[in-house]
Amino acid sequence: MKRFSKFSSVALIFAIIFAVAAAVVAQSRPQRPDTAPGNEKRNPRPKPPTEEELRKAEEARKQAEAEKNAVFEPGVEKVSTNIVSVEVTVIDKKTGAVITGLKKENFAIFEDGKQQPISAFTTPESPITVTVLVEFSKWSEVFGSAAGGVFEPGAYEVVRPAALFVSRFIRPPNDSASIVAFDIRPTPITDFTNDPQRLRQAVDLLFRSAPAVRENNLWDALKFTLLGGTTDTVVLENSKAKTAQYAGMAALNAPRKAIILVASGIDTFSKTTYDQARRIVQEAGVPVYVISTGNLFFKRYEQYLGPMDDLATGLPGRLTFLQAQNAMNTIAKESGGMHFPMTFESEIPDYLNSINTLLRNQYNIAYDLNQPHTPGQKYKLQVKVDVNGDGIFDEKAYRVQARPYYIAPGGDSKDKSKGKK
Repeated sequence: MKRFSKFSSVALIFAIIFAVAAAVVAQSRPQRPDTAPGNEKRNPRPKPPTEEELRKAEEARKQAEAEKNAVFEPGVEKVSTNIVSVEVTVIDKKTGAVITGLKKENFAIFEDGKQQPISAFTTPESPITVTVLVEFSKWSEVFGSAAGGVFEPGAYEVVRPAALFVSRFIRPPNDSASIVAFDIRPTPITDFTNDPQRLRQAVDLLFRSAPAVRENNLWDALKFTLLGGTTDTVVLENSKAKTAQYAGMAALNAPRKAIILVASGIDTFSKTTYDQARRIVQEAGVPVYVISTGNLFFKRYEQYLGPMDDLATGLPGRLTFLQAQNAMNTIAKESGGMHFPMTFESEIPDYLNSINTLLRNQYNIAYDLNQPHTPGQKYKLQVKVDVNGDGIFDEKAYRVQARPYYIAPGGDSKDKSKGKK
């Protein structure tokens, strides 16, 4: 009887949650505005290429010419480059402060233990280009209700971080941001823009909308954000076309770019597997900063959850939430980003301040691929720093945050990593 009473209480809790969510008018997608946008800027993709970028483009053209007759296996995503670029942040282990003012001479980069000559170095003065990827499904409504209760829609817990970041930290005219929402498939709300009014329209649209689909295909959405593909047209464009081609972050020509992922970390029916998503993240080299909202729900209702998913209600079990946290830790680490598992909604401003600080103080280090690399091969990267210039790497006092792997473009879907993990 005690077990029956316990599960009855759980059923009552979630019956109330679903009843509140059902009371909101459901919409299958975020609705397009009734009127066309005003005179806001036409969100051009940033920026005119610099001399350094033109040099790299010429090298890439020569590489593409050399590969003209090569045959690549169908279905494999390829990011062509003969330069490895790594975003690096240096953090004082004792104080947590981000170290600024460093120069090219303060860094060394190693590939599989062999030091590589640094061919390009960018200081943290460059503008940022960010995609905010937001989980917008009925599960986000349910998980968010652990904070808002019946006083506001639960989906606000995923929309609010996006709204705060683009309103507080995107500085026109140099910074740019786009917003993509996903449930069963990703939908761009706005393409890259430096117009505050357009960004405000995007988040207002999400605040006014209600999720209608339960599934959240996280790995498909992450792949789309990085590599692009065919999807719904950009919502704020008011296009009459049903679909459009969208370019991903990996192909974007911008000096400092990142993804801010606001999601539970739970994937339901993605065609892209978790291992494939990891591989895409490792190859793209774009830092992913994760705010995982499912942790808030898990901490509040952990004692009522079963170990496995509930087949009757579909409610995730404890193991699913723990796996989601581990997956988000891995995606953030292997991309060179950071994971913020939200426990209380009041923590959001601190998370966003931290993300902005990390982004604004990233150094970009690049080296040339002077020797052939096996397509699909994983190579271990390590960046070391000598802060005071005494010739000794400061590994004990400072932490270098950077992506740990480089995967040579091409190859098949199998991991040819020589046993590295």
